[in-house]
Amino acid sequence: MDKKESFYKHVAQTSDAPMGLEIERAEGPFVYTTDKKRYVDFISGIAVSSLGHRHPKVVKAVKHQVDRHLHVMVYGEFIQEPQSKYAKLLASQLPDSLDRVYFVNSGTEANEGALKLAKKHTGRHKFVGFHHGYHGDTHGSLSVTGRDVYRDPYLPLLPDVHFLDFNSFDRLQTIDKETAAVIMEPIQGEGGIIPAQKEWLQAVRKRCNDVGALLIFDEIQTGFYRTGSLFAFQRYGVVPDIMSLAKAMGGGMPMGAFVSSSDIFESFKHDPPLNHVTTFGGHPVSCAAAHATLAELLSDEYGAKAQKIEQIVRKELTAEGITEIRGVGAMLGMELENRKLTQKVVEECMEKGIILGWTLHSNTLVRLAPPLIIKEELLRSTLQIINKTVEKYG
Repeated sequence: MDKKESFYKHVAQTSDAPMGLEIERAEGPFVYTTDKKRYVDFISGIAVSSLGHRHPKVVKAVKHQVDRHLHVMVYGEFIQEPQSKYAKLLASQLPDSLDRVYFVNSGTEANEGALKLAKKHTGRHKFVGFHHGYHGDTHGSLSVTGRDVYRDPYLPLLPDVHFLDFNSFDRLQTIDKETAAVIMEPIQGEGGIIPAQKEWLQAVRKRCNDVGALLIFDEIQTGFYRTGSLFAFQRYGVVPDIMSLAKAMGGGMPMGAFVSSSDIFESFKHDPPLNHVTTFGGHPVSCAAAHATLAELLSDEYGAKAQKIEQIVRKELTAEGITEIRGVGAMLGMELENRKLTQKVVEECMEKGIILGWTLHSNTLVRLAPPLIIKEELLRSTLQIINKTVEKYG
């Protein structure tokens, strides 16, 4: 039985038509398959490989830590240098009210922890989310995800979750003194690459302040210079009470976290102690990779690189059939006229060596999230191919 046959026979599938590329290796902006083809990864492993695949500094950090130790104890009991070192560096880039980090393994785990922390700290149980928001597929995260296509097969979910329209001032009074937290993406990802409006976000922050509700920003996709600032909240002048992180955080290693204040995190220490634990969260190899990733991001003008990517994308993608380019920095979406055109463009670009992707359950939006290390020449040539493909079928 060869590798492909084993994949389809024994690896649990989540669709009837996986992309099915058989990967040999990946490096920089490229993925190489066993049939000797090279692909430009124009979605960065879904916003994970912002420094490209196998960045040398990340690989070096991983190898160094592997030679020291792997897992030694469940979360929070042993002092491990990779955790402490990375938490210090990350906190140094955040406001004083976001000075404490809880490490997990993925984005949905980060949101699960954030929701529990909000309930524990406030003593409340009500949550407010937003239509078309996406926060993960585990039960708690799914409960605050505002898309019925994900939720309906698993009902009932958490009770007392209410959904408002994103960027709408209507019904903000739903956020009341029974609300533990409001959870949102500053830029909706799976919901269509929709940035929040600054005035609206500030109004949500004020409403939370007025009623004592916490504000959770899901920065799982938007973090680590994807939007041009280290974190998207910095673009808005609105600081959340809790922030969830993942994806690009680990430089290709599994890594997530939720970040809050020392005061809010006090509630996890009692009634009972150890009331939120994880075996592998903050794995030392992942923390070493995450530290190397953040150190590299801070060492160069990656925010400017993301902004430059946006400028070039908007200039190059002008074909008839493209109805809109939206998003910020290197977190962009290309809206096409119809489903048929979208399918043709994605499929033919794959044949031409460009990995694109529809946002989940969206018929006409193509995700554009190139790695921040992509060279301008490769960026332009890739966009020209995309543009010509749209022109061909549009």
